[in-house]
Amino acid sequence: MTMGKIRKMFPGNNTSEGFYSFYHQMIFFPAEKVFILKGGPGSGKSTLMKKVGAEIVKRGFAAEYHYCSSDNESLDGLVIPDLKMAILDGTAPHVVDPKYPGVVENMVNLGDFWDEPLLRRNKEKIIEINKQKGQMFRLAYEHLREAKVVQEQLESYHQEALDVAGVRKLLFFVKESALNSITPQFTKACAVRRLFASANTSRGYVHHLDSILQDARKLYLLRGEVGTGKTGFLKALYYEAVNRGIDLEVYHCPFAPQRIELLYLPQPAIGFLRVDEPLAYEPVNLYSLQACRDLDFDQFLKTKELLFYQQERKDAKKRLLFLRNEAWNKLKMAKVYHDQLEKLYFPAMNFEDVNQKREELLEKILSGI
Repeated sequence: MTMGKIRKMFPGNNTSEGFYSFYHQMIFFPAEKVFILKGGPGSGKSTLMKKVGAEIVKRGFAAEYHYCSSDNESLDGLVIPDLKMAILDGTAPHVVDPKYPGVVENMVNLGDFWDEPLLRRNKEKIIEINKQKGQMFRLAYEHLREAKVVQEQLESYHQEALDVAGVRKLLFFVKESALNSITPQFTKACAVRRLFASANTSRGYVHHLDSILQDARKLYLLRGEVGTGKTGFLKALYYEAVNRGIDLEVYHCPFAPQRIELLYLPQPAIGFLRVDEPLAYEPVNLYSLQACRDLDFDQFLKTKELLFYQQERKDAKKRLLFLRNEAWNKLKMAKVYHDQLEKLYFPAMNFEDVNQKREELLEKILSGI
């Protein structure tokens, strides 16, 4: 039996606007069964989802692994489109409210399998570590907010030097070459799904572009300095696709979540990716790719105006790099505190019962095949 495909993405992110969530976009179909996991850190939620996912993929079904932006090796959700099922982490900050409890959604409380008296003996320590973890997140968000201000300053220098007419000509050319060959679907409203392809994590800037774009046949890489028109370019392509009734996957920027980082059209498998600091991406592992085109936006910068702000640009880039690194360091510290919490919860868990619950879930899922 052929193994099912795995796609990886982030449903939430640590951004300049704080924690930003697209958790409501994880399930993009009329779900028949959703299992919502409850439980503290170290209670086995992510491990349960990974093991169920491995079994599902082994049986030939495609699966989506939705990773946690704060701990990018842990899962926040497992989505199985072919079976119209999902398993979601329903603990803060991604609380999931069931719409049809008992009918579609089922609550699975892994807290039923812990030794509460043992946890209560560590009550004060758990509360203190949670406070320290929360403080690290607050500091990370402050650094990201400040970084956004600095980036907007840097963008202003480039916008002043930008040949806007040149960007518009390029946009017209890309619309003609990429979208005009697609048959418009004016009789239906297009489906738009929003998530993150990359994230600010405890390990810095992490992305799953190879996974998301694994079936892409054509890819446009928008390269250049910030403020050279790439954001507006992607927004214009988005509205053009929507007007034509083309289904879209919109992957937002983890620093400024109102902006688009990747626009992907599953049919006909075309992607438009904004490549600028700190994202350094080359599509060397996309084996379905038939064509890749670099779009150089720096060519539209006027040298004279650019030189006028040479020192200011240099200072802003240095400050931006410093603030991003500070934010990532704070996220790293938050992960350290989270690991300490897991060490306190882990001995209190009865993992034999957790494993039994996992087997029960898997049986329920497979019974629907």
